[in-house]
Amino acid sequence: MDHRPQAWGRPRDDVYGAYDRSYMQPNGPNQHTQQPVVTGTSVIAIKFKDGVVMAADNLASYGSLARFTDVKRIRQFGENSVVGFGGDVSDMQYLDRHLTELAIDESYTSGGGDDAEEHRLSARNLHRYLSKLLYHRRSKFDPLWNHLLVAGLDERPDRKGRPFLAAADLLGTTFESPSLATGFGSMLAQPILRRHAPDDEAAARLTRDEAVAVVRECMKVLFYRDARSLDSYSLAVVTADGVEISHGERLEQQSWAFADRIKGYGTQTV
Repeated sequence: MDHRPQAWGRPRDDVYGAYDRSYMQPNGPNQHTQQPVVTGTSVIAIKFKDGVVMAADNLASYGSLARFTDVKRIRQFGENSVVGFGGDVSDMQYLDRHLTELAIDESYTSGGGDDAEEHRLSARNLHRYLSKLLYHRRSKFDPLWNHLLVAGLDERPDRKGRPFLAAADLLGTTFESPSLATGFGSMLAQPILRRHAPDDEAAARLTRDEAVAVVRECMKVLFYRDARSLDSYSLAVVTADGVEISHGERLEQQSWAFADRIKGYGTQTV
């Protein structure tokens, strides 16, 4: 037996001949991710009169397997900006590192002087940057398999301090709305969100507690109807006072208690 570490896991050269490493040479074309593997499901958000509420569950699924149950898909960047990530988790991690580096660069560029306001990573600037990045990667036929929601406060002179909420997908498509959702949330949660905030005027009448209650109701519906969701979720509230993120939110414990009463099919009564 050959005890040398470099020989572990392969046959001995003196018995079976030299190891053929030709298959390891990069002779073929470059390959990119054809489809996401470990994914997160819906992200939902709604404006209210003082800011934005966003929520996303903490599950990352490996195909149809509920594999990772503690994945935080809402991240804060800057003082008043949050990003909710739907889609591929590895691409989310890449974007998280990339945006953290960008925030550090912007901080060093500003230097804390009079131009610090110009270099601050606001929600609108962050959304614009992400949309350009996603479109660039799509144009290279190497897309980031994510659908993003960006929330914060607007800093344009004519809308300063107003809630900002926008989306960007893997094609670089962008849009704004009083309420937004990704994944199955766009079909299951969006009708509930639009019932309470059909336009900006209606959203401006919502209080913080009302907006949080609507989002909690949507997370309950998604848990019941989306097979790739979880009863543990993250909840973020963005206001002028800053960002509050809670990663340990849970639905009520008796969510599926009614299943104990199901005995079978038909008119069975026992």
